[in-house]
Amino acid sequence: MTEMLKIMNLHAEAGGRKILKGVNLTVEEGETCILFGPNGSGKSTLLSTIMGYSTCEVTEGSILFKGKDITGLSVDERARMGIGMMMQRPPNIFGVKLGDLVKAASSNPKVLDQAEDFKMSGFLDRDINVGFSGGEIKRSELLQLTAQKPEFILLDEPESGVDLESIDLIGEKVKNLLYDDREGLSRQRHVSSLVITHTGQILDYIGADRGYVMKNGRIEYSGRPYDLLKHIKQHGYGECDECRSTNQ
Repeated sequence: MTEMLKIMNLHAEAGGRKILKGVNLTVEEGETCILFGPNGSGKSTLLSTIMGYSTCEVTEGSILFKGKDITGLSVDERARMGIGMMMQRPPNIFGVKLGDLVKAASSNPKVLDQAEDFKMSGFLDRDINVGFSGGEIKRSELLQLTAQKPEFILLDEPESGVDLESIDLIGEKVKNLLYDDREGLSRQRHVSSLVITHTGQILDYIGADRGYVMKNGRIEYSGRPYDLLKHIKQHGYGECDECRSTNQ
């Protein structure tokens, strides 16, 4: 398989604190990888660093995307290369309408017609995220990603803050992003992804190929995602020799 993303010895700071302390991680083309880890382990910082957000400063190591070193590229350059991100807590953006952003992210003149599928038609003329509920923010982020059509998707806890009524819609829309609707849960994905989850609920919708466990700013081990999730639920984040495939 072709490597879509390769992270090598990545160190990064956020807010003047060392958060990432030598991360090594690979996501193959068409692969969905799940990132587990306790709160404060550096998961969200890792995704933000991959996306190139200015809140994170790389101090050592490199990030390769489709074989190209993108460590020094800006967010918009990474987005144009095909990377997209669904943030856990995106900021309110005053003065920018959701519909304008969705149109700017797509070359499809009818892209706003998709808003109804996300139950977001009534939000297109509203400032982005201002007054949105948790579920509405998630649907807004997914609508934006659907318009962008990235080749590599970073998802930071897509099921968090979502009520039981909305989780099915969120799960199905994430699956559609990864499987292009037509493939169902075959292994013929055309989109790669790295997904943070605490509950594991999203696995019911998208499946996964590989799991990573992050602790103290490093990838401690990797293995089969469902085995890792089962171990974490039963024993917490202790090392799982029987389901580990690689020690990073």
